[in-house]
Amino acid sequence: MAKIRVSSLTIEAIRKDIKNIHLGVYPPNGRIRMAMPLRTSDESARLFVISKTPWIKKQQKIFVNHKRQTPRKYVSGETHHIFGKAYHLDVILSDESPQLKIKKKTHIELYVKPKTTIKQKEKMFESFYRSELNNIISKNIKKWEKKVGVKVKEVKIKKMKTKWGTCNSKAKRIWFNLELAKKSFHCIDYVIVHELVHLKERKHNDRFIELLESAYPKWQQHKEELNDGILSHFEWGCKSNLKLKKLMKN
Repeated sequence: MAKIRVSSLTIEAIRKDIKNIHLGVYPPNGRIRMAMPLRTSDESARLFVISKTPWIKKQQKIFVNHKRQTPRKYVSGETHHIFGKAYHLDVILSDESPQLKIKKKTHIELYVKPKTTIKQKEKMFESFYRSELNNIISKNIKKWEKKVGVKVKEVKIKKMKTKWGTCNSKAKRIWFNLELAKKSFHCIDYVIVHELVHLKERKHNDRFIELLESAYPKWQQHKEELNDGILSHFEWGCKSNLKLKKLMKN
């Protein structure tokens, strides 16, 4: 991968067997990456970057000002998100079995023993998120399988710092990021459809976009909402991650 410098900007550039130039600015620090056709000259690449400089700086400014959630301490008064909605956390000390309850659609009650650690509370939340997200995905993926015209053999949920979802097209296996449990239902649907389409088309090419557009016409709107939401306290990376890069592409 080469580097192109234009004024104060440094662009990671790679030549690929594609028809058009693709330019992306990625979180958390506004890194710039450009994929371009094999025959694109250095001068043409520089001119393209110059023409997009205002857009690049606008995107970088967005990331600088992006809301980022502080590390959770799991104490009363904190805000936690479940499927796009904010809930007020109430921690209740109890000698009963630890549990998490949703109350009045506005509060989360976390029942824990007095000496419960932050890590243990975090594990309780993760277990809750995993169960809820699994229920939603298991229910919704059947509908989208019919729409896209594919069948998944296995679905898994795991913590990922660089991807909303990923798949193995040969094994028909899809993994979803546990963080999706904090996002709106239609954002989850977008990621489901995105990964299902990859079972038909592995690359982010024109055919992929056509299939995605056909199955989920509002994909751009919901992609933007997904990526414009509050980020968790950990830093999102993009190293060797084509799917998130595509999700974050303009």
